[in-house]
Amino acid sequence: MSPAIPLLLAIGLGLAGWLVARSRAWAFRRAAPKGRLASLPNYHGWYAALWISVPMLIFLAVWDSISANLVIQHVMASPAADQLPAFGMQRDTILGEAHAFATGQTDRVFTDEARALVEPFKEGIARYNLIGLLVSLLLAFAGAAWAFLRLKPDFAARTRVERAVLLVLLLASLVAILTTLGIFITLVFETFRFFGMVSPVDFLFGTHWGPDPMSSADSPDGSRYGAIPLFWGTIFIGAIIAMIVAIPLGLMSAIYLTQYADPRVRSWLKPALEILAGVPTVVYGYFAALTVAPAIRDVAMSVGITNASSESALAAGLVMGVMIIPFVSSMADDSIAAVPQAMRDGSLAMGATTNETIRRVLVPAALPGIVAGIMLAVSRAIGETMIVVMAAGAAANLTANPLEAMTTVTFQIVAMLTGEGSFDHPATLSAFALGFVLFMVTLLLNFIALRVVKRFREAYE
Repeated sequence: MSPAIPLLLAIGLGLAGWLVARSRAWAFRRAAPKGRLASLPNYHGWYAALWISVPMLIFLAVWDSISANLVIQHVMASPAADQLPAFGMQRDTILGEAHAFATGQTDRVFTDEARALVEPFKEGIARYNLIGLLVSLLLAFAGAAWAFLRLKPDFAARTRVERAVLLVLLLASLVAILTTLGIFITLVFETFRFFGMVSPVDFLFGTHWGPDPMSSADSPDGSRYGAIPLFWGTIFIGAIIAMIVAIPLGLMSAIYLTQYADPRVRSWLKPALEILAGVPTVVYGYFAALTVAPAIRDVAMSVGITNASSESALAAGLVMGVMIIPFVSSMADDSIAAVPQAMRDGSLAMGATTNETIRRVLVPAALPGIVAGIMLAVSRAIGETMIVVMAAGAAANLTANPLEAMTTVTFQIVAMLTGEGSFDHPATLSAFALGFVLFMVTLLLNFIALRVVKRFREAYE
């Protein structure tokens, strides 16, 4: 049974309950003294619709995960399952093949064992789909009976509905918190596993990065897991070169758009500038690899630098800086535009020029928003992967030469987690340790931004 059928059924029953409860509330209103109800008829309708649809949808979501195991148990109890291997990947393959054919995902069965299991799968799926549908309908009718028995002229349906909406909003807000907590717990757990194999000192202070996924996991060479070159490459590309490009261009763009640009020019330039934020990063990567990097190499060779590479930190940093200009520009634009007009007028009335007003009044007053935009841009830059993959190379070099190939933490996380590596090997687990360090750095940047914003906001409010 398609998942859309129960969903449409729940919505349809909820709509029917809403219409009936609303009509009943209108009848109460006509019969009540002075035609007054404790809540409007619409709230009575929503109360009934929630009691009908929500229990039904919750049960169907839970039943969908339970019924899969029940179907497997039904299949394994059939005589056809006696020919299956006891354990292993071969048995799972046969079961998956039979299930795919029974559910219509494929039109062909390749083994006799799977062909014999098709009918038990169809029987089990049909049986438990029917059970789930009947139980969900019973829950819907029970919820409807509960709701309609409570509908009275003095019933505070509005309070109940608003509490339900408040609960939904609370759950929605908890999703982000619980997701972040789950990510953090996973990173901490896997990082401790990695540090049980490799010393944290070797990892955090080593200067050579060269994990070998094919080496023995029992006695890893800690000297091959020095992450200093990765940390330096991330900072050099994302927080130095990219920021040298993004901060001046973004801030000057915001100042021009808010203080000098004609309104008609601003209406065209601001959307055009923000289009940069919507360009896919892989497009920036192609641009960096095919246009910017060869141009930098040719320029370097023309001035006598013979060892210039077609993959360089400078190429990745320049393109990354262009990519994050909208983050700086938009935040600075909004912050400068939010400065009270009285501060501008007061500065100009005291004889200051427009240039002096911008430097000494507007920018300091808008500094919290500007700093927040810069920190957001830094966080975005140090988490970028595609541009680094395509333009900076994969070499973990500890160098200050921007013309050499360099790699970052995010690139190595992708490299370690892709392929056939075991999740019990330190080479794979090192990706979680790198992710944990990146998570803490991003958290620190956000903390610094909040402190700066709080301090200067208090100074200029």
